Amino acid sequence: MKSVFFRCLFFALLSAFLSSSWAIEQAQAIPDCKLTTFGTSDSFNLKQYQGKVVYVDFWASWCGPCAKSFPFLNNLNKAYKEQGLTIIGVNLDENTHDADDFLTKVPPEFSIASDGQNQQCAQDFGVKAMPSSYIIDRKGVVRHIHLGFKPGETDEIIALVKSLLAEP
Repeated sequence: MKSVFFRCLFFALLSAFLSSSWAIEQAQAIPDCKLTTFGTSDSFNLKQYQGKVVYVDFWASWCGPCAKSFPFLNNLNKAYKEQGLTIIGVNLDENTHDADDFLTKVPPEFSIASDGQNQQCAQDFGVKAMPSSYIIDRKGVVRHIHLGFKPGETDEIIALVKSLLAEP
C-alpha cells in the first residue's frame, strides 16, 4: 500500500512540475525517445517506426484502468496490425517483478517496452496520467493524446486509427 501511495505521489508531483514546454502536444513530432524491449537489454528508438501508425501506451502495474485497456489494445492490434498499426505498451514500473505479475494476469498481444529508471521518454511525452496514450501518424507526428481509459471511448480511437491507416 505504501508503494502505491508513493507511486501516485510521484506521478502527481511529476504532473505538477512538468512545464507544458516539456510535454509533447498534438501536431508535434515525437521526441527522440529511447526504450528497451521489456525483459531484454535490446534498445530501440520510437522514431524507427516512422512510416507506420503507432499507438504508444504508457502504463503501470498498479493502474486499474491500464489493466482494463489491455484487452482493447489486444483487439485493436489483432484488427489493424496487418494494415500497418504498431502498438507499444511502455511500462513505467520501478520494479520489473510488478510488471511481470501484471503481464501474467493481463497478457499483451502487442510489444511491451520499458522506459528505464529515469523514465526520460515519459517525461519527454509529458505523461500526466495512467494510462496515457499517444497515436502517431506515419510521419512521426502525434495526432491524438488520450489520458485514462474508459471502454465507452474506444469507438473514437478505432475511428482515428482507421483514418490514419488510410492516409498515405
